[in-house]
Formats: sequence, structure tokens, C-alpha cells
Amino acid sequence: MRTFTRDPPAPRAEIRATSHDRDGGWVPGPRRGTEDPLNTIPAGGPGAPGLRALLLSPPPGAAEVWLESARAPQRHVTRHDLRVLVAAWTAAGTGPAGRRVGLLAPDPVDLAVLFVVLVATGVVVVPLDPRAPAAASAELVARSGAEAVLVAGSVDHALARLGVPVVETGAELLPPATLLGTDGGSDGGSGGSGGVLLFSSGSTGPRKPVLLTEANLLHVARAVAGHHRLAPDDRGYNPLPLFHVNGEVVAVLGSLVSGGALVLDDRFHRTGFEQLVADRGVTWINAVPAVLSILAGSPDAQRLPDRVRFVRSASAPLPVPVLERFEERYGVRVLETYGMTEAASQITANPLDGERRPGSVGLPVGVELRVDGDRVRIRGEGVVRSYPDGAGAERFDPDGWLDTGDLGRLDADGYLYLVGREGDAINRGGEKVFPRAVEEVLRRHPRVRDAVVVGADDDVLGQVPVAHVVPDPPTDADDPAAARRLVRELRDLGEQGLDRSQRPTDVRVVGALPTGPTGKVSRTAVAAGSTTPDPDAG
Repeated sequence: MRTFTRDPPAPRAEIRATSHDRDGGWVPGPRRGTEDPLNTIPAGGPGAPGLRALLLSPPPGAAEVWLESARAPQRHVTRHDLRVLVAAWTAAGTGPAGRRVGLLAPDPVDLAVLFVVLVATGVVVVPLDPRAPAAASAELVARSGAEAVLVAGSVDHALARLGVPVVETGAELLPPATLLGTDGGSDGGSGGSGGVLLFSSGSTGPRKPVLLTEANLLHVARAVAGHHRLAPDDRGYNPLPLFHVNGEVVAVLGSLVSGGALVLDDRFHRTGFEQLVADRGVTWINAVPAVLSILAGSPDAQRLPDRVRFVRSASAPLPVPVLERFEERYGVRVLETYGMTEAASQITANPLDGERRPGSVGLPVGVELRVDGDRVRIRGEGVVRSYPDGAGAERFDPDGWLDTGDLGRLDADGYLYLVGREGDAINRGGEKVFPRAVEEVLRRHPRVRDAVVVGADDDVLGQVPVAHVVPDPPTDADDPAAARRLVRELRDLGEQGLDRSQRPTDVRVVGALPTGPTGKVSRTAVAAGSTTPDPDAG
């Protein structure tokens, strides 16, 4: 067993820490003005540099404009606006500390603002996908225990099916006259009682509820900001959904704790991407492999401005050929990272300035990590200690270590390489076949955009690997001759690069793979024979 712990490096020189908190991140010193509306409410409990303290005392030199809309350049939110809203919502009352409230906001700027405001006022937010069917949202609301749902904008009639009170907030995001059934006042103002309740991606099985506290969220946000050396002069670009942990912690809270600005998009748009990045002065980009794959395969790719320091990739494995093509075409380094909902997003990341190792998800950041045999386990201030519904207790040990369900290995320098997930392994006649190893070989083919391998039942062997491959261009899936040629070439590639047990018994060429909102492929849906992409994948 090997255990590695890496603390977040110090922020860039432009950020001056005046004190340090217990998680090794930096905490800005006090900067308080009597005219500030937030001065009228408590800043949090002793020793708890929570969201209130952060809003009251932003990092030195923090950008006044915090959020901008990618689709509406004139739309922006300042840090002062945020302080005003926190004071207004606190005065209106949000009910008992830790109260669970669903949040539905089609506009990402609205969602980001209300997410921070509600967590800062002691609410446990249950973010909802605005594009999900009402029945799916109703199920999550019921499972989460949310007492009400707050909607930014007008209430759609279908929301009546959610089974709990639905409350609107206007365009200014100020609290309604009667807020969520309370009659004024809030005992959520003591600080630290807010948080977020999310559900795991469900890409390999049922979605599990995960409750992250304000302390969990801020610990990881500070670790991300420290590792990425985010500073007040940074401007991030985030096209990822904010009802998932990546967008919430890395983008929204990461920019807040570092004093930088953030450009929010409703989804990724290929058309005009390079121009938007240049026009908005973007210095870093929060992406997923699906976005990088589209850009890497684009025939009209243009190099990004020198001010763009890096693109981070998360949420799914990043094929090495995609990483290499993207860096060559756009002239920007890619940081592959690894995280999970139970760890408030980031667990490991490749170094910003040190050696980046293609195929590795990097080194631990602000978390302890060990590999027992081949099982990846983690613990730390950002990692949950249990699931709120009591399920999955066997994944936690008494010392706080969480079995991630991922399988991997550590090299001599502590870099983590993931092999796959325990539940993904294909038992072929007693031999374990891990899909990721097979997929990496298939993706080396220049005409393969993506590949997923799942197990199919076999009367003799029990299971056999079956490959679902998206060609590049995807329209080749509709060309029988092109599809047959690709299958032949992939079989030849498999004979050269795979053991006999790993070689797919069937290669299916499809136009798309079923994905969720973050672009992660749903292996469950692939195994069930579905090849229809989720419309939310953008």
C-alpha cells in the first residue's frame, strides 16, 4: 500500500495571504467598510472562514465584477451585488439552518448567484437540471427531502408535479415577499450550516445522494484555486452545468475564493468559441473530454491567445490522442484531473508547471490518497463521511477512508493512473477485462472520435467485451462501406495492441453515445443498447 498527500501550493505572488486556515489554504485578511450591507449580519462561527467572511473580506485586489454571461455581455454581477443579496435574503428569512431547498434556474448566472446566496444563508441547496423532465425532477426532490423549490423566473405549470411548494424569485433575484413558507428571520445565519445535496452521476448504477457541507465545498475550492494558481486577474470560462459539483466548486467557488472573475455559458458552443475566449480575456477554461474532443477534431481550429494559461479536463477519462491533438492545435496545456461528487469535485490533478504525464490523472491535491491492492481510497476535509440515506456504509472505514470504487495504481512519484471502476470489469471466462485499457487502444485510431467497451452476455464465457465506436466524422456511421472498413482496421489494431481476452468480439459503429449533462458516457445505457445522446450534453 502506498499513500500520498499533497498540499495545495501557495497562490501566485499577486495574492497575499494574511492568515492560514486549518486546511492549508489561504484566508484573506479583514477589509470591512461601514457602508457594506453585509456588516449587519454575522460573519460566521469562531474559526470558520465561511462564505460570509469571504464575501465580507474579499481577497486583496479582487475583481469587482465576479460573474459575466457569455451570451449576454452586458449582464454581470459584482461582489457588492452579492453582498447586498445575502443581506436581503438573510433579512427575509430562509427558515431553520440546514433546511433543504430545491433550486431551478435556467440561466447559469442566476443559478450561480442563488447557489452562493442560499448556502451563505444556511440553506442546503438541491440544484435541479432545468432541462430534465418534470418527473425526473420530482423524483430527485422527493429523494432529497427538499421542503420547497425556488425557481429563478416564471414557474412552468409542469413544476406543480414536484409535490412541494414552488416559489418564484424575480429578475433581480431578491427574495419573494413570503419566502418558502417562512415568516421572516433566519437561524441559518450562524454560518457553516449551508451546503449542497447532489446525486452521483449514475453512469455505472443508481444515483446516490451526496451531502456536501459549506466546509467541504470551500476546502476543495481553496485547494483548486491554490493548485491552479488562480488570482484576481484571472478570468475563467465555464460552459459546464452548475447543477453538478464540478461547475459549482471549481468554477463558481474557485473564482470566488481567488478573487477572480468568471464567464458563464449556458452550454458549450463550438461556433465562435475562439472569438469568445479572446474577446472576454479568458485566462483558464473549465472543460470535459467531450468538449476537448470536439475542439481537437475541428478542421477550423485557431490557436488561443497567449493569456490562456491552461484548460482543465474533468468528469471522465481524457484519451491521450485527444489531449495531444488539442494542445498541438490550440497551443494551450491541458491539465487532466480526477474527482467525484463525494469529494466535492477535485481529488488529483496534473501539475500546472511541473511534469504532466499523459494517461495519468496527476497528484493528490488537498486530500490524502492511497491505493490498497488496486482500490483507490481517499480521505480529507472535502470528503464526505457517509451518505445521508444510510446506504453504502461499507465504503467508509472507521478512520474516514472512502473506497472510491475506482481501480488504479500509483507510480514511484505518486502519480495516479486509473484502470477503471470495479463494476465496469468484464468477466470473460474468469479473466477480468477492464474497458479503459481496451478503449485507449481503440482511440488511437485516427478515425475514432470516441469508444466505449461494455460486457455482453455469452453462453460459454459468461461475458465478452463489445465495443461501441463513434467514427470521426460521426456521419461515417451512416456509410456502410466506411463503417465496415473502420471495423476491419480496429480488429487489426486490437490484434496488435490487445491480449486475446481483451479483444472485442463485436465492434459496433454508432453515430453517438448516450451521455449525461457533463458529457460523461452512461455505460449503463450503452449496455442496454441505447445510442441516443442526451440533449443536455451540448
